[in-house]
Amino acid sequence: MPIEPFSLQGHHVRLQPLSLEHINALVAASSGADPSLYAWSPIPQNAADAKRYIDTALAWRAAGTAVPFATVRQSDSKVIGSTRFFDIEHWPWPDGHRFHARTTPDVCEIGYTWLSPSAIRTAANTEAKLLMLTHAFEQWQVHRVCLHTDVRNQRSRDAIARIGAKFEGVLRAHRMASDLTVRDSARFSITAAEWPEAKQKLERILAAR
Repeated sequence: MPIEPFSLQGHHVRLQPLSLEHINALVAASSGADPSLYAWSPIPQNAADAKRYIDTALAWRAAGTAVPFATVRQSDSKVIGSTRFFDIEHWPWPDGHRFHARTTPDVCEIGYTWLSPSAIRTAANTEAKLLMLTHAFEQWQVHRVCLHTDVRNQRSRDAIARIGAKFEGVLRAHRMASDLTVRDSARFSITAAEWPEAKQKLERILAAR
C-alpha cells in the first residue's frame, strides 16, 4: 500500500512531498551547474526530464515502494534539490510474530539525492539525512536503512561513511549508471542498533556547520 505523503521540517531545510508542481523548480535548481558535480547522479535538466523524473517517483510512491521529496531551503523557500526513500519493504512476518501486525516498513533505502550548486557543502544534505533517518528509525522503526552509490563516486562514498553508515561491500552490475553503463554499487547501511551513535555523529556534524 502507498505511504501517505508527509513533510519533514528542519532548521535549514524542509522536505516536501514531490509533485508535478515542482517541475520548473527542479529545472531551476539544476541549471548552471558544473556537469562534473552530477557525473554520478541523474538530474532533470529541462522540463521534459523533470516531468519524467517526477512521474517515475510518483509511480513508485503509488506502488508503495518510495516516498519522494523536494528539498526546500527554509530561509527563502527555494527548491534546492530532491531526495527520496525507496526500495521500501514490508516483510511477511507470520501470524503470532511480534512484528506481524506492524504497518510500517521493515527496511528502506535513501537515495536519488541531489542538490543545486549553491546548496552543496552547506548544512542542507546533512540535515536532510538526519530528518530522513530519524523518521525511518524512530517513526517507522525500520531495522535497516541502506545507501548505495556508484563505486566510482569516491566523494559520495566518503560522505556516506562520514555520517556513520557501514560499508558492506560492492554489488556488481547492480544498476544502470547515470552515464548509461552497467554500474557497480558501493553498499552502505545503518541498522537500528547503530542508529543512536550515527544520530549523535550527524548532530555533531550539523552543529559544526
